[in-house]
Amino acid sequence: MTAGRKIRVLIVDDSAVVRQTLAHLINAAPDMEVMGTAADPFHAAQKLRTEAPDVITLDVEMPRMDGITFLRKLMSQRPVPVIVCSSLVGEGTRTMLDALEAGAVEIIQKPSVATKEFLEESAIRIQDAVRAAARARLSKRAPVSPQPKLSADAMLAKRKAPGAMAKTTQTIVAIGASTGGTEALRQVLEALPPFAPPILIVQHMPSGFTKAFADRLNQTTQITVREARDRDSVIRGQALIAPGNQHMMLQRSGANYYVAIKDGPLVTRHRPSVDVLFRSTAQSAGANAVGIIMTGMGSDGAAGMKEMRESGAHTIGQNEATCIVYGMPKEAMKAGAVAEEVDLNKIAGLIVRHGAETV
Repeated sequence: MTAGRKIRVLIVDDSAVVRQTLAHLINAAPDMEVMGTAADPFHAAQKLRTEAPDVITLDVEMPRMDGITFLRKLMSQRPVPVIVCSSLVGEGTRTMLDALEAGAVEIIQKPSVATKEFLEESAIRIQDAVRAAARARLSKRAPVSPQPKLSADAMLAKRKAPGAMAKTTQTIVAIGASTGGTEALRQVLEALPPFAPPILIVQHMPSGFTKAFADRLNQTTQITVREARDRDSVIRGQALIAPGNQHMMLQRSGANYYVAIKDGPLVTRHRPSVDVLFRSTAQSAGANAVGIIMTGMGSDGAAGMKEMRESGAHTIGQNEATCIVYGMPKEAMKAGAVAEEVDLNKIAGLIVRHGAETV
């Protein structure tokens, strides 16, 4: 893509209503346009012979050929950044995880006719997903214009961690990730020993998908991984993943930690927001924490990680060479929030090392 050219999107979905809705939301953004639509993968393949989109949005359940089969063929023959757009829930969310493993860079829920607020949030999520996919490391992409943000003030007021906060025997690890994060998190968590320090994760993912993501990780890791519930204890050997569409905050009662799961507005354009998790970790754990910012588009997490670093926490950023999208770590670096930037394959070792320092 050349500077100033719009991101060109191909929509592949068997529903005419969904194609029309997606096209409306995408065309409403000044930096992107729908280059075409297709009712199934065969029609999509015909369009791809004559035109090259920058991003494809892809349904999974379609006639003649399912989306996963098409995705695998596409990635083996002519890689294009793909966003899977689906209404699947429950067991169907496992299919979405198969899509990520097959090469999709993002998952979004299909927009539906609902409240004005819901459609506005759908527009934000869909447009941001397109921008992130266009910058994925499949090819060079144009920079995007800054977007309006809502800070973590919307969920909890900014304040310093208590100066007299005592060191505990528990180090809390807070991780934030977005585009490309599902695979990156898998690599990190699978490398951890059974008694790794407690881990809290915000991975930008739609409602209904985080449980299936956690369940799949739980099958391949030595630690316990599950979707967080309100007032869950934060303990060694366990990673809690924020539920899609809800914020997760670390809370402290004496020497014990637990999480609060809350509704609320989009923060830094996301719910759950990394900024909300990081700010609450700075306030509740202070120097007893490690913050990690991983692959993803945008600036979510940069402000919260700076607060963590100022509270005495150690902060780590995934480096550009190993990010699918070097956006969130880059913004955190620019904000002075990152103490060290490392390859993805070194993050698990740093978690173990810093988690053992206060034992």
